[in-house]
Amino acid sequence: MSREKIDGQLFSYTGPAFHYINEEERHFFAKEPAQFRVNLIGCGMIGMEHMRVATRVGRSAIHGVFDLNERSVKVAKEEFAKITDEDFKVYDSLEAACNDPEVDGILICTPNFTHLDVLKVAIKSGKHIFMEKPMATKLEDAYEITKMAKEYGAVLQIGLQYRYKSIYSEAIHEVLERKAVGEVKMINIMEHRIPFLDKVNQWNKFSKFSGGTLVEKCCHYFDLMNLFAQSRPVRVYANGSQSTNFRDFEFKGEKSDILDSAFVTVEYENGVRAGFNLCMFAPMFHEELLVCGDEGRVKAAEIEDFSENARLRTEMEVFCGQNRPSKTSQPSYPKLIEASGHNGATWFEHIAFADQMAGKKTNSATVEEGFWSVVVGCAAEESVKTGKIIEVAELLKSKGIDLFC
Repeated sequence: MSREKIDGQLFSYTGPAFHYINEEERHFFAKEPAQFRVNLIGCGMIGMEHMRVATRVGRSAIHGVFDLNERSVKVAKEEFAKITDEDFKVYDSLEAACNDPEVDGILICTPNFTHLDVLKVAIKSGKHIFMEKPMATKLEDAYEITKMAKEYGAVLQIGLQYRYKSIYSEAIHEVLERKAVGEVKMINIMEHRIPFLDKVNQWNKFSKFSGGTLVEKCCHYFDLMNLFAQSRPVRVYANGSQSTNFRDFEFKGEKSDILDSAFVTVEYENGVRAGFNLCMFAPMFHEELLVCGDEGRVKAAEIEDFSENARLRTEMEVFCGQNRPSKTSQPSYPKLIEASGHNGATWFEHIAFADQMAGKKTNSATVEEGFWSVVVGCAAEESVKTGKIIEVAELLKSKGIDLFC
């Protein structure tokens, strides 16, 4: 295998396991110089994933970190030492981290409700910015970010990474590039999984901080639905509840109020209809996509159920009847990539960010796409609260938002 053909530095780790050899003696494990240096803002669970993946991909080196939580910074230093013998700088202010002249990019991985305030500081630097999903918890904030992005001269990428999961990447190819199912008519996505994990100060258990489950967690899927529909949502109806998870959970005197199950229906301008099925108290991780067109159907699934029985982890089926050949497959990435985070999606998200910083065009999520994923999520949350069908145009107008995108 030619090392030059390896995308990223999957085999060029420089952690303690590889300290037995001097740098000048390395060949296959030689470290390629990073093209860019980036600072990490927020050292929580997802921040640690981005730190590990960015370091292992190698296109962008972590230069420094900023986090208000001292324990998070301490853990970040410990984790960083496990994957590289380099060091990073710890900044004493957000402004210092964003404006360091040695840095090319900024990774915003702070809690959802802080994104706008952090971005207001980061954007003054003129540096390339990656911001985790959802881009905002409120429509007004998402709208403000979209307006800011229109005037921004550098990269501003939104962390809607599921489009890079192997099953969805292959489905996007079949549906949007190969046109395997003809004209898309219906989309269905299902996620059944375990409850929300712990976060610093448990912010993800409260809608006022997370935006609600259908914004926080499900913006990934609404981004995919919007992408496959190739159209804007016009009408959303949802029903859901907090039926099982965190019903008796309190933190600092407040009770958790997040949904743990829901059904969402979305209608698009072009007539496409989409449905989403969420259960967050299932003993597994199970995602499934169905896209039906006038000439065929694509089905893709990813399953992890913690059982000892051997089973397929991923599968994809393209069934076209008499229209053209049908096929089945098991989309996957190399094990080390899939183990790095979100079954490989984060890996390719970082490659896309580096490509964008290098001036290359990618299919990473734009701010406009991030905005519309938040729109569907907010409309769905509103529909659950009111029991009404939400007209997207009316919802946006009520927030003082013009249909400008």
